[in-house]
Amino acid sequence: MSISHTITLEINRYDPDTELSWIHTYQVEASGILRFVDVLRKINDEQDPTLAWPSSCEHAQCGSCGIIVNGKPLLACELLVKDAVEQFNTHTFKLKPLTIAPVLRDLVVDLEKAYDRVHKAKPYLIKPAPPHRDGDEYRISPKTLEIYSEATRCINCFCCATACISSHHHFLGPNTTMANMVRLMDPRERARKERMDILYREDGVYRCHTARACSFVCPKDIDVSHFLALGKEGKF
Repeated sequence: MSISHTITLEINRYDPDTELSWIHTYQVEASGILRFVDVLRKINDEQDPTLAWPSSCEHAQCGSCGIIVNGKPLLACELLVKDAVEQFNTHTFKLKPLTIAPVLRDLVVDLEKAYDRVHKAKPYLIKPAPPHRDGDEYRISPKTLEIYSEATRCINCFCCATACISSHHHFLGPNTTMANMVRLMDPRERARKERMDILYREDGVYRCHTARACSFVCPKDIDVSHFLALGKEGKF
């Protein structure tokens, strides 16, 4: 049986109608195996139905439930209460919205605004190669595929962009840069020069400070900073 914990959540609140911001404290009795999305839902059901928080698939595949817990960007659907108590060595948790877009309400940010950055990298084939002349697929070497596959696991949760010390003003951001590099590694992409121009533009990869915060917080365990280093060296 999972141990129950009495935890305190200090949550940043924001009301767009009044434009007021405040911190609301909730005390919750929660089983250790509950996820933070379950705890937030428990608050809605038992204490405060007005608390707004982001959620969709709740299986760590859509990236929509990103929040900041005690200073660390993470997915609320992945963090168990028992793991949070152990990881942060406390029963008190400060919950804030991600900082990569304007706050809509409480812990919910405008992800459409956040995706504006990703769209700048054109995360699609700009100029697709024609069908293979032999009717076969475009093949990738096992070594390249190993790297390529890891990069494609990014779910654009924006945890890395929130943790990044460079991405808020002068840098496209780790996930956006990696989205561009994924297409650079795609053998079907024929707009290589345009992709290189995106990679090395003024707000491109050289704005990265190599702090490695992106890799530290990635919920998919992608070594994002490694890909950015490959971009700086032109190795992809």
